[in-house]
Amino acid sequence: MISVDTPSSPTQLTQPPVLRRSLILMKPITWFGPMWAFLCGAIASGATGWSWQSVGYVLLGIMMAGPVLCGFSQVINDYFDKEIDAVNEPYRLVPAGLVSTSQILVTALFLLVIGLCLAGIFNVRVLTLVVVGQILALIYSAPPVRAKRNGWVGNAMAAFSYEGLAWMAGHVAFASLTWPSVLIAILYSLGAHGIMSINDYKSMAGDREGGLLTIPVRYGPQRAAWLILATMNVAQLAVIAAFVYWGHGWIALVIALILLAQLPTQRAFVQQPEENYLKFSAIGVSFYVWGMMAAAIGLHYFGS
Repeated sequence: MISVDTPSSPTQLTQPPVLRRSLILMKPITWFGPMWAFLCGAIASGATGWSWQSVGYVLLGIMMAGPVLCGFSQVINDYFDKEIDAVNEPYRLVPAGLVSTSQILVTALFLLVIGLCLAGIFNVRVLTLVVVGQILALIYSAPPVRAKRNGWVGNAMAAFSYEGLAWMAGHVAFASLTWPSVLIAILYSLGAHGIMSINDYKSMAGDREGGLLTIPVRYGPQRAAWLILATMNVAQLAVIAAFVYWGHGWIALVIALILLAQLPTQRAFVQQPEENYLKFSAIGVSFYVWGMMAAAIGLHYFGS
């Protein structure tokens, strides 16, 4: 994963160069999810191979899903989160006044146009999914809806955009969408709802003050941890059940073992969520995404 350093304390508030400002707004550390989901969807299509053309299109789609489209959503979200970030992370570019509104607007428009152009290179189905995803990004962050004010609705939209739509875009970039692939994409989107809530632990004070009813704010750290694990594990158990139903026991077994590998970090997280959410996000989620890849490979070779 690519990372961009951001100021970590008020003593480091210096204005970065103009291009670096835009890159920081795009939050490279967030790109991995949709990039990985697009790759999984492409593999699940069963139509990818190792030819230069196939690899090139996969890389193009990964760039579209991560740096461009996820980057766009992050720029938009940062702008509309400026009051909340002034409480949670006042050293960030927008609340600290280190980036102009015009640069934010230009960066967002540039990424949006590039994203639509890249989607058009594939086909109209990819373009349609991209348009839907960017509309959801605006509804998630921007008034008057600002869906992120409700942790259930907002995280569902974000999870579906980052995982489900990206997976399906990866699939339809290479082949017609199949119901098994749609089902797996939706199930992993359900689990990603929990993953989105993990990130909300770091900003509980500002979220509470700003009226954002995230899962940790609404239910408290302990109950929220149980809900997060429930959404992640139910989703993975459903994926396992689907592959068992389709008669692909080996794939189901691999995903089951990946789920079991998450249990130690899950236990530590639920015991002390505020102390262990970062560790769980790094280790537990890593196993989760490998389960996605196992499912994609299963669909690639066996379908349903």
